[in-house]
Amino acid sequence: MASVLEPGDLVILEGDLGAGKTFLVRAIARALGVDSRQIGSPTFTLVHEYETPKAPLLHVDLYRLLDAPDGPLGPGLAHEVARLGLRERRGEGAILIVEWGGAATVALGGGPEVSISLSIVGERQREARIAGSRGQDLVL
Repeated sequence: MASVLEPGDLVILEGDLGAGKTFLVRAIARALGVDSRQIGSPTFTLVHEYETPKAPLLHVDLYRLLDAPDGPLGPGLAHEVARLGLRERRGEGAILIVEWGGAATVALGGGPEVSISLSIVGERQREARIAGSRGQDLVL
């Protein structure tokens, strides 16, 4: 997957807790040259950034923002994503891999080049459904 990613790409990862989203990001980051000891889940920090020879890689986890109230009680998911500056970073050429990002694709700058939905099908088995404009590049 790392070989098909280009600067400015958006990858959306969806799936149940424990389905392997962060594991997949760790593998992609390693393939892009990031020391795997640096790679952790951004659940509480929301964004981790890594430098790669190809482009900056932003690993984003929007799970904690999914229920951000919209309207008088709060700014909503789109506003929270805008505050993080993710669309701008993508426009500058960063590769964004966003866990739980399906509801924020517009705020992230438009449809993803790759969308992966992971499902747990057994104790040690996962199933991946791949879509997006370059999703077919991942399927052999």
